[in-house]
Amino acid sequence: MTRPRTSTHTTHTAPGPSGPNNPDGPAGPSGPDAPGQAAGGYVEALLAALAADPHRPAVTTAEGRVVTAADLHDQVHRLAAELAERGVRRGATVTLLTGNTVEALAARYAANLAGARVVSLYEGMSSSTMARIMAGTDCSLLLADGQRHDTAWDLQQIPGAPQLLCLGPDGAAEDVLAAAAQRPAHPFDGPAGPDDDWCIRHTGGTTGIPKGIRTTHAAYRQVLDQPLTGAGDPPRYLACTSLAHLAGIFTDLTLHQGGTVVLHHGFDPADVLATIARERITHTWLLPPLLYRLLDHPDLPRTDLSSLRRITYGGTAASPARLRQAAHALGPVLYGYYGQAETQHITQTLPGDQERTGRGGHLTVGRALPGVEIAVRDADGATLPAGEPGEVQVRSPYVMTGYWKRPELTAEVLRDGWVHTGDVGYLDEDGYLYVVDRIKEMIVVVGGHVYPAEVEELLLSHPDVAQCVVFGARDADRAEHVHAAVVPAPGRRPTLGELQEFVTTRRGRLYAPHALHLLPAIPLTAAGKPDRNQLRTRLPAA
Repeated sequence: MTRPRTSTHTTHTAPGPSGPNNPDGPAGPSGPDAPGQAAGGYVEALLAALAADPHRPAVTTAEGRVVTAADLHDQVHRLAAELAERGVRRGATVTLLTGNTVEALAARYAANLAGARVVSLYEGMSSSTMARIMAGTDCSLLLADGQRHDTAWDLQQIPGAPQLLCLGPDGAAEDVLAAAAQRPAHPFDGPAGPDDDWCIRHTGGTTGIPKGIRTTHAAYRQVLDQPLTGAGDPPRYLACTSLAHLAGIFTDLTLHQGGTVVLHHGFDPADVLATIARERITHTWLLPPLLYRLLDHPDLPRTDLSSLRRITYGGTAASPARLRQAAHALGPVLYGYYGQAETQHITQTLPGDQERTGRGGHLTVGRALPGVEIAVRDADGATLPAGEPGEVQVRSPYVMTGYWKRPELTAEVLRDGWVHTGDVGYLDEDGYLYVVDRIKEMIVVVGGHVYPAEVEELLLSHPDVAQCVVFGARDADRAEHVHAAVVPAPGRRPTLGELQEFVTTRRGRLYAPHALHLLPAIPLTAAGKPDRNQLRTRLPAA
């Protein structure tokens, strides 16, 4: 298979957007000269792209139904008018309890077009957490599709729950799509301004109340205006992970660039491979653990993947050995993204960058995307030279406005337009970034500090280890120790002593795991990342 290659991006300095519609903390700088500044909201840009080619297949549902660009365009306008008549307006909050459905896309676009901000409730959250998120974000309306009706019904039993409307029949409340379908598909003039929030994204987590991250229409519009290198012309994107997370952003990018989105309700490696071949998929997004499952599936060698131009991966640390295996098996289609909900995308790795490692074997997360500026600074704020590790700080037009109703936390994380990511990393002489770990995930052990990612990368090079997560856990005396949760390679069963010797020989006794937990799978948060909190609370101490 032959694949197009692109030149390496250079780093640029750019201001970020502002958000005067909520006085809960400082915002990133903005102005008329911000690079890539576009008029109008992101929904208007998507609708214009749909209207430009009305007959193209825009979405293929998981059940095989094809929705044209014209059908989706008209449904959004009808639903926006219906929601506006029911009181949804600029500054309101609409919560989405939806799966990977075309109705979920139409609801998000319509709510934003009507002027509301949207909040997505993630699968894996408890009903009480969902209820507190809705209350905390001043939600006035809950929209649920056919994938989440049972949960919606449970939420309605909680005192103070907002009004519920269903996106389709057979629900626990009125079908708002049926009501909207009676309307003419007249254009709807959206009232939202570029500095209004289009969404509040909540960080991953299964306990407590995650932080609400505010992103403006202007910032997101600029994300959509960035070309998606190598995704196909036109792109055919397979959304096999939750639309409430990054799959939703890639869906918007695909529709904005004239492509087609194929929806799956969830990730199954056999179905993904079959769909790539049948639908001639050019692009998909996978977390590294899902990419590994694809690589390990017996159908891979006999599946026609000639249409595939890009697999975007990211969200968690990746194994250099496994990425090299993927590059060998799939060809030059791997594009890595590094970012956070607070910053959106920061860096990208291109095909071939999987061979680029830094000091200690760290895999690069790539170079800055256009408009993004990266600085690595010490605790006193001094910018560090190439090769020196410190906190990764980011400034770009895409950064958050701040945390919803958390001015103190906003002021701590967003200072003078720079997002303090909490990631420890360093830049090399060529501008490639290497992330060591999260500052807050540092394990303080007798004799020094251990960053879990360092031990994880080392353990993933052991032949008996397929997947692993390293975390800190305290004993009865409150002393912290290094724990390793390991999914063994097929037919293997590593022992604690073997892995301790392996790590001690290569990195030192300080880094050797104190306890080993063999698991059939790594538990994940609602955002699809390794759930260290669950590992700490559920696994035995020894």
